[in-house]
Amino acid sequence: MKWISRAMELLGEIERTQEENLSQAARIASEAILGGGVVHTFGTGHSRIGVEEMFPRYGSYPGFHPIVDLSTTFYTQVAGSNGMRQAMFIERVEGLAEAILANFELRPSDAAIVFSVSGLNAVPVEMAMGLHKAGLRVVAVTSMNETMAVEPGHPSGTRLADHADVTIDLRTPIGDALCQVEGLAEPVGPGSTLAAVSVVNEIKVRTAELLVAGGWTPPVISSAKLVGDARAGELFEAAYLEHARRAAAVLRKP
Repeated sequence: MKWISRAMELLGEIERTQEENLSQAARIASEAILGGGVVHTFGTGHSRIGVEEMFPRYGSYPGFHPIVDLSTTFYTQVAGSNGMRQAMFIERVEGLAEAILANFELRPSDAAIVFSVSGLNAVPVEMAMGLHKAGLRVVAVTSMNETMAVEPGHPSGTRLADHADVTIDLRTPIGDALCQVEGLAEPVGPGSTLAAVSVVNEIKVRTAELLVAGGWTPPVISSAKLVGDARAGELFEAAYLEHARRAAAVLRKP
């Protein structure tokens, strides 16, 4: 079985098992955005990709507030300074999440989505912990197979899912990779990025439906090939300014 076939099975499994959790996540997001607030999104390592997929990009709209610490996500250098050893070390550093969150006003009227496949590293665990403690509703996007495979290493004895109001299970296997290859002992072809961006776009579409039903038509960043140059520029500017307005409101002030 090749990777695409296995990946299609994975997405079908998410669709079958995560319906209620996806609906709850969209409801949480829409309530925060319709209330004038934001949905913070956060991830380290490859989980950063879910954050970037949510906003900003074509087919997305303001209301989601991306938070990414570059030191925990800079994997493409691979070796040398700024390489993977440092990035993988930094995402396990206790106290970093608190330093990141100190930049923002944590308002209970806002919400958050925290991405972590393992749900075990200190930074995403403490990010969810801090957001939840401040009264924000937190959605965790994680793999329950991965997170339950070992005992938590965080001093609190907890996982990301322990600090979430809603947990969306990516359903990826232990080790993430989906395919066995003859002659290789270890599986290849991870599925968590596909699973995460699929979850992101499902939430994005469902949230858009709830926003429109709630009386707000968000400016959707769209390609000029689809809507024409003038309309594309208009939508981008509207989305940019709306994001700037919401982001400025959550920056911590003196």
